[in-house]
Amino acid sequence: MSKKPFPIERDEHPFAQYVRILGKGKRGSRSFTQDEARDAMSMILKGEVEEVQLGAFLMLLRVKEESPEEIAGFVQAVKQHLTVESTIIPDLDWSSYAGKRRHLPWFVLSALLLSDNNFKIFMHGASGHTIGRIYTENVLSYLNLPIVDSFKAAETALAKNSFCYMPLSKFSPTLHRIIELRNTLGLRSPVHSLSRLINPLNAPCVVQGIFHPSYNPVHQIAGQLLGYQRLAVIKGEGGEIERNPDSKVEVRSSIDNELIEEVWPPLFSQRHVRPDELDIDLLPSLWRGKHQDEYAEMAVIGTAAFALRLIHHHQKNQEECLEWAKDLWAQRNKTLL
Repeated sequence: MSKKPFPIERDEHPFAQYVRILGKGKRGSRSFTQDEARDAMSMILKGEVEEVQLGAFLMLLRVKEESPEEIAGFVQAVKQHLTVESTIIPDLDWSSYAGKRRHLPWFVLSALLLSDNNFKIFMHGASGHTIGRIYTENVLSYLNLPIVDSFKAAETALAKNSFCYMPLSKFSPTLHRIIELRNTLGLRSPVHSLSRLINPLNAPCVVQGIFHPSYNPVHQIAGQLLGYQRLAVIKGEGGEIERNPDSKVEVRSSIDNELIEEVWPPLFSQRHVRPDELDIDLLPSLWRGKHQDEYAEMAVIGTAAFALRLIHHHQKNQEECLEWAKDLWAQRNKTLL
C-alpha cells in the first residue's frame, strides 16, 4: 500500500504580513509604523500584491482609519516612485479629490485669483470616482484652464500661467486605479486621503480640504512627519479646499514643524439657502461680474484669504489676509474667463 504524499507547502506571500498586522482581531491587530506603511505601499506600487490582498488591505484600513504615521509612510512611498522632470517649485500645492455636489466649486476661482497675482499653484486630483459630483478636471476643461499630462508640461504651464492641474492618473496610474475601485468596494480607500498629501513638486505650502473633521489632525501631523514647511487643513465645503463663509473654520496647521490651531469666524450672521441646482455657467459669470451672489463671492475671497494666510503666515494675520483677498477680487482681470 503506497503512502499518500504530504501536500507541498507554499511559502507565504511577502505582502501577507501587512494584511495580518491589520486583520488579527481586536487584540492582535495594530496600526503600521511609518516604515511598514512605506514598505507596504511600495509593494503595491511595484505591482507585487495580489488583487485579493489589495482589497483586504484597503478595507481593513478603511475600518480602522489611517494613522498619521501610516499616511506619511504611504506618501513617502509614492514620492519615491515619482519621476519629476519639472524644475519649477510652485508656491502652493492644491489637491482636489472630493468633487462638489451641494455648491459649485467656487475654489477654482480662488486659485485663478491667486495665480493671476503671480502665486504659482499646482493643482492635482482625480475625477469620476463617485457618482453625482462635479469634478475639478471637468470644470477646468470647460473654463479652458491648463490641464497637463506630464511634469514637464506642468513646468511650462506654471511658467506661463502660474497655474495648472494634473490628473492623478498621469503621475500615478496605480493610485488612480485604486481610487476607481470606489464604486466596486462601496467605500472610499486610504488613497483618497494620502493623494491629497503627495505634493509632487515639493511646494513649500500645502493646503488640504477634508470632509470628516476627525481627519484634520491626522493630516496635520502627517504633514509634520513628512517635513512639509507649511501645511494647513480645513473641513472644506464638500471635502474640497473651499471655505464655507456661513460657518466658522477651524484651521490645523504645521508651520516650520510647529503644530498650530486657529479659528476663523463666519463671514455672515445668517446661513444662506443652498441652491436647488448647480449651473456651471455661473462660475465665469461671477468672475466677469455679471452674476451677483454674496455667498459665492465670499467663498472665493475667504478661500483665497486662507491660502494667503498660509503663504504669509509670519507676515499677515487673518484680517489682513481677508482684506488682501477682497482687494485682489475687486481688482481682478475680468477678461480671464
